[in-house]
Amino acid sequence: MSDKTRLTGRCMCGAVVITGTARDPKVAVCHCDMCRRWSSGPCFEVSCQEVSFEGEQHITRIRSSEWAERGFCGKCGSNLFYQIIGSDEFQISAGLLDEQDGLKLSLQVFTDRKPSYYTLADETETMTEAEMFAAYAPAPDR
Repeated sequence: MSDKTRLTGRCMCGAVVITGTARDPKVAVCHCDMCRRWSSGPCFEVSCQEVSFEGEQHITRIRSSEWAERGFCGKCGSNLFYQIIGSDEFQISAGLLDEQDGLKLSLQVFTDRKPSYYTLADETETMTEAEMFAAYAPAPDR
């Protein structure tokens, strides 16, 4: 895939169509408790900008933390995205993408939260829960 790639995808029933761009699109995996509850396993996602949704009226959003929300299709239940509130970047569920050839697993986060019953064999960059919070969570008011 090229440096900046246009990506398209859709939920299982097709009510929500996603269009966005990604710089050097790669797949990241999140092993946090919320992602595993949300998807019944690790969440595989691709970071996209300039995202638009056709069928926005079918998207249900839930604020999953103080700084982020998740979106899913209200008709079929497909997990659509994770987004830091106020950011123009969406972590789009990789399985929704129409074109997945050329994507490579590049990062695993919350690796210290991963349960022992599965292993991903790919060698990737990894980040623990503390490293993720230090990098992305807003600083507490002082």
